[in-house]
Amino acid sequence: MAEAMTARLLVIGGGPGGYTAAIRAGQLGLDTVLVERGRLGGTCLNVGCIPSKALIHVAAEFGRAADHARGSAFGLRAGPPELDLRQAVEWKDGIVDRLNAGVASLLKQSRVRILHGQAVLLDGKTCRVETDTGTQTIRAEHVLLATGSEPVELAALPFGGKVISSTEALSLTEMPKRLAVVGAGYIGLELGMAFARLGAEVAVVEAAERILPAWDADLTRPVLRRMERLGMDVLTGAEARGLSADGTALRVALPGGAERGIAADAVLVAAGRRPCTRGFGLETLDLAMAGPFIRVDARCATSMRNVWAIGDVTGEPMLAHRAMAQGGMVAEVIAGARRAFDPVAIPAICFTEPEVVSVGASPAEARAAGQEVRVGQFPFSANGRALTEDDDGGFVRVVARADNHLLLGLQAVGAGVSELASGFALALEMGARLDDIVGTIHPHPTRGEAVQDAARKALGQAPHG
Repeated sequence: MAEAMTARLLVIGGGPGGYTAAIRAGQLGLDTVLVERGRLGGTCLNVGCIPSKALIHVAAEFGRAADHARGSAFGLRAGPPELDLRQAVEWKDGIVDRLNAGVASLLKQSRVRILHGQAVLLDGKTCRVETDTGTQTIRAEHVLLATGSEPVELAALPFGGKVISSTEALSLTEMPKRLAVVGAGYIGLELGMAFARLGAEVAVVEAAERILPAWDADLTRPVLRRMERLGMDVLTGAEARGLSADGTALRVALPGGAERGIAADAVLVAAGRRPCTRGFGLETLDLAMAGPFIRVDARCATSMRNVWAIGDVTGEPMLAHRAMAQGGMVAEVIAGARRAFDPVAIPAICFTEPEVVSVGASPAEARAAGQEVRVGQFPFSANGRALTEDDDGGFVRVVARADNHLLLGLQAVGAGVSELASGFALALEMGARLDDIVGTIHPHPTRGEAVQDAARKALGQAPHG
């Protein structure tokens, strides 16, 4: 066994939260060791956020080409498109490799030592890592748990064969003719709609009464309409019960008790994610838990002194940008800064077609919290930029207090609205009011003008009045 390494900070997990924490700690002069059992970047970079958006882009381009083959409103004609899915996957993998190398370079620049292998905690300060070259022990003053999450496996549909998770779906080199998707949350719909645009026959099975059940229903209706136009079969209030005896179909219990078989070449199970709390010795630590998650306070400190936790392992929302913000903050706290994780709002984005963005409170959530609100909603069908892009579905909505016009939330559904999310979050963090939005000059013609027009409507002013 090699001589024990020592460090001020040991980070377990090299995903967005873990590598952000390690890089910031290194920048602050903290002697830091990062342990990752797989590739740097974690789920998000390697088999999640980044590759899925690459596939979504491929699907969107293919879909546009197919639309033009049928003829466009402005006279563009093109032949039927063809796609080499294997080449598309290679292109996607190239993007992942480039970003992976970038993370490694940033860690090196910050003088972070990296160990590749399975970490096992022996106590709150000691860790054993099984690497390719042997066993390495690390003793650290502080330990940061950033182990992330993994797909939920259903008892009736264990992963294997034609039953796949999002990880396998993003690496397919042959297009399934028929795809069944179990779960109509953001992962299932993002990938399901992408495969539908690429030509697959897609059926979606959701136990709740509507798609994207965690999202505002007004925001999800345009997504459902697009799914129907793509020819997707949407079954809500339904339960996936497993494969048929011959393995050719997904058995689905419909409302009322009837059962239906959905022929499928592949079944994508997207029933959510669970925190990774097994396999690294968590049971050796006497940590307070919050259900399946590690309980943390406003500084991301656990119930054990100098043991910290960030990201998906600490609860919802399980989003990379939340983990990154927490990771940077924890590094600064360890370095001596007085910090707390207290965002006004964390943006949530669903990269469906159209895209959906929600930051802060919806009208229903604000009213449920006892607020009297003003709501302004402006459709992209009246927005010049949306019309000139021939994609004018959806809207922008603002929610503000009725008494002082303080913004409580902003939401949008439409083409490219994910790029509005940062501005929405900034407005809430800065304590903007409706008058601030109206008084800010918005460039013309852009989709962002719809934010100003929605604020005008909330104030009872005519748009552009």
